[in-house]
Amino acid sequence: MQKTEIAVIGAGPAGLAAAIEAARAGAQVTLIDENERPGGQLFKQIHKFFGSKEHRAGTRGVEIGVDLLEEAKRVGVITRLNTVVYGLYHDKCLGLACGDHSEDLQTQAIILATGASENVLAFPGWTLPGVMGAGAAQTLINIHRVLPGRRILMVGAGNVGLIVTYQLLQAGAEVVAIIEGLPVIGGYGVHASKVRRAGVPILTSHTIVSAEGGESVERAVIAQVDNRWQVLCGTEQTLEVDTVCLAVGLSPLAELAWMAGCRFSHVPTLGGWVPLHDQDMQTSVPGIYIAGDVAGIEEASTAMEEGRLAGLAAAGTLCHLSPEVGEIKKSEVRDRLAALRWGGFGEGRAVAKRQIIEARCEA
Repeated sequence: MQKTEIAVIGAGPAGLAAAIEAARAGAQVTLIDENERPGGQLFKQIHKFFGSKEHRAGTRGVEIGVDLLEEAKRVGVITRLNTVVYGLYHDKCLGLACGDHSEDLQTQAIILATGASENVLAFPGWTLPGVMGAGAAQTLINIHRVLPGRRILMVGAGNVGLIVTYQLLQAGAEVVAIIEGLPVIGGYGVHASKVRRAGVPILTSHTIVSAEGGESVERAVIAQVDNRWQVLCGTEQTLEVDTVCLAVGLSPLAELAWMAGCRFSHVPTLGGWVPLHDQDMQTSVPGIYIAGDVAGIEEASTAMEEGRLAGLAAAGTLCHLSPEVGEIKKSEVRDRLAALRWGGFGEGRAVAKRQIIEARCEA
């Protein structure tokens, strides 16, 4: 049986940041990811980050990903790719599947940075080829350099829908429209302004009624909705499109936390069922930490800070940091997290996070 002090599951922004902090503190760290390359969402994010200098404002996500990978190598993180964690057992032993064989990995602490999955929207024709998640479209254009379609309808005007729309335009596609069921745009105004300047209409209080076609999408029917989300008869219109992208939210990928027996709370603001965790990102199961979207859907900058916090906490629990030094470093990270959650877009998440932490303390 293989052994490691800390196993980090998921090599996206949160997992990389967690692994780096724990290894820098002196812990033996194994970073595990099911994909053939690490980096997660960062390598799909060709846009520049917002925020302050300490949050890498003005730097493209892909560049941040490269920097994190190089730093992980420098501090000695052991990386295992193409490896699926299929089991998490009571003694912090992990079941791993790699290729045609499986093995066990005994750990002393675990950091879950498993990310999130895209939500779907069911409507007549939603199983036709050409209907896909916005994240899938982003993977095609930014990772594989493949255009998912020529004329595209984007469903959802949150940050994901707006950003992916702009990137589809950059890749050469025509985005016929963005539709949003809410009466307001959910994403940042700067993103909305960019796509509007590019000539893409954003239709609020609209939904998709159906996708139509023979072997694949050939058109989509959209319509206005009232304040109860009911379609207003007579407002239907047909758009000639070959692709429908769904940007209707994300849900935490928390199956391993369920398997470990962690306690959960349902928090719509954070994407659904979220493991309870304290201010050090430790769940209700001692020695199991979470970071990133599995801890609640937020931005990549927040995911990295949560990863740093979890990495420091796990390393401190294993005595690689003195309590005094560890608390100083964790306090600095918490201050940066508070700054990221400040303002109109972050305030709701900040309140939800405090509620999660309070519930964890009471549990």
